[in-house]
Amino acid sequence: MSPAALACYGALGLPLAMAMLPVYVLVPNFYAAELGLGLGLTGLVLFAARLVDTLQDPWFGRLIDRSGARGWQRILVLGAAGLALAMAGLLAPPALAGAGLAAWLASMLVLTYSLHSLVNITYLAWGARLSDEPRGRTRVAAWREGAGLLGVVLASLLPSLLSAPLGMPGALAVFALAFAVLLLATMALLLRGAPAPRRVPAEPAHGWRQPLRNPAFRQLALVFLGNAIAVAIPATLALFFIADYLALKPLAGLFLALYFVAGALGLPLWSRLADRLGKVRAWRLGMLAACAAFVWAAFLEPGAALAYAAVCLLSGLALGADLALPPALLADVIAPEERGSTAAYFGIWSLLAKLALALAGLALPLLAVLGYTPGAPADWRLALVYAALPCALKLGAAFHLSLLLRRGTLA
Repeated sequence: MSPAALACYGALGLPLAMAMLPVYVLVPNFYAAELGLGLGLTGLVLFAARLVDTLQDPWFGRLIDRSGARGWQRILVLGAAGLALAMAGLLAPPALAGAGLAAWLASMLVLTYSLHSLVNITYLAWGARLSDEPRGRTRVAAWREGAGLLGVVLASLLPSLLSAPLGMPGALAVFALAFAVLLLATMALLLRGAPAPRRVPAEPAHGWRQPLRNPAFRQLALVFLGNAIAVAIPATLALFFIADYLALKPLAGLFLALYFVAGALGLPLWSRLADRLGKVRAWRLGMLAACAAFVWAAFLEPGAALAYAAVCLLSGLALGADLALPPALLADVIAPEERGSTAAYFGIWSLLAKLALALAGLALPLLAVLGYTPGAPADWRLALVYAALPCALKLGAAFHLSLLLRRGTLA
């Protein structure tokens, strides 16, 4: 595959990742603090919406596997159009309050999650079917995740830059418009310039549970879930930590951009390490490096801008391992005779990613119980939940990965 063809495939990763930063990072703070919904109610709505959405992903995967080539294209085009409208509704809500605002948030979240999943699972399955060679799969994932990191950088900078002249509501409305334009443009690139996926008809006897019969997939999924929760907790709490613990709210966009730019710069390193050490060892090394860098956030003092920037830079460099290697490992554990069920595998994978986000959302009610109030100075309790808890979970995932490597379950 030529770099131009891989770029046409990977480009769609930019808006798909761009959508997730505001949904996972900005929306909780926007609705809880800016719109006055409250921390506890916002957290419960996030958890419920993510849980409802999580249940449908395996069915989406099965639907995609049963669709023909034209069916995949229709899913992508219609899903992208609906996703652009759902993001506009989520980021530019009507003037509501209390139960009405909570109901709007819940409905827009479910719609956004569902359409994003439909497009993303199809997109991931497309990438998994571009190559049957392990190194080729790593390159496909690296192009996709590299574009995704650029999207996340845009998502971290645009609201901050626009909020000064427009306010946060105006900034998010402009963001929704920019997202729609990028989504439709990169969808056109995918459909016109990307290599066609190697289509394999799904076996009629294979249902959405078929991936769960694969022992290597079950073990990989457990590691992925634990690691995904560890990544999702800081994503959910980042703006609260920066604003109320570090007292550096004006620098929030720059910190997020630094983290994701470092992730993009680190992607080639992790791709090369995967070629030399193997994907499993490289991913484990990435987990340990992320913990070694990020745990220091729990010990920072308010106003420690340079120290927190160093944490963002170093933990961001480790991020590439979490982005590129797990989906490439997933493609590796799908047996050749099960290639027709590729989307079913990614449907369950997407379910686990959303379950991790739903569980991470419970950190908001937990902090409310611990006495934290958004907008008020925070203490060590926020720092521990933001930094120490994720590192403990990530170390557990790395230990499990070591056991699987030792047993030969994954190589």
